[in-house]
Amino acid sequence: MSDLPIALTVAGTDPTGGAGVFADLKAMHSRDVYGMAAVTSLTAQNTMGVQDVYNIPADFIDKELNSIFSDEVPHAMKTGMLAETDMMFVIAEYIRKYNIPYVMDPVMIATSGDRLMTPEAMNTLIETLIPLASVVTPNLHEAAAITGMKITEEADIHQALKIIVDDMQAGSVIIKGGHLEGDARDYLYDGQTITTLSAKRIQTNQTHGTGCTFSAVLTAELAKGRTIQQAFKTSKAYITNAIEHSPGIGRGNGPVNHFSYKGE
Repeated sequence: MSDLPIALTVAGTDPTGGAGVFADLKAMHSRDVYGMAAVTSLTAQNTMGVQDVYNIPADFIDKELNSIFSDEVPHAMKTGMLAETDMMFVIAEYIRKYNIPYVMDPVMIATSGDRLMTPEAMNTLIETLIPLASVVTPNLHEAAAITGMKITEEADIHQALKIIVDDMQAGSVIIKGGHLEGDARDYLYDGQTITTLSAKRIQTNQTHGTGCTFSAVLTAELAKGRTIQQAFKTSKAYITNAIEHSPGIGRGNGPVNHFSYKGE
């Protein structure tokens, strides 16, 4: 392995650079981590929505991953948009074989509201990828979809955390509670302790790609050898700062600023 921390993202594209692999790479590089990417889907999208999607065949995704892992094994990896079941089976084989920290961002619905995952793929994600994940990073809507729960208050979040780790066998889970009222709270459960981090809510629609960016920073920190607790704190501080200093790009839900956070 290289002495330089390396993180791999396996996800879809966003031509405007606010989400998907392009956002992931910017976030990783901003954390002084070398980013690699394997593309699962090509999207035609912008800050106003997703216009079209072309899913890469699973056998080609296998070739992408083989090219990466046969040359240089990354220190940590994440997945984002995985639209089809066959993709997940391919990716699962690499996670099992190389046993590096794996962050699963269960991208199901874009910020614009467009659905990005089939029901069949949802079932495979729960049964195949969640048990392999070091940490799963759903937002409230994704956590509700995964658990089948209605999540409207903090007690529901605590229950969902335990379902994903205790029942579904994820290593840990971070549920991003930004859609609740009050401060923006995120919750980490590692199988023993629930840790809550809170930040003042920023009233803005400039939140395109927040989930991708948060999980990419988390992956970058794990690639450095940091604990999930340490990575969680950095990711929370990073995304809060990135939203606060969003650059105002596009005519819809604009992207966050991947270069504004200067903390350790």
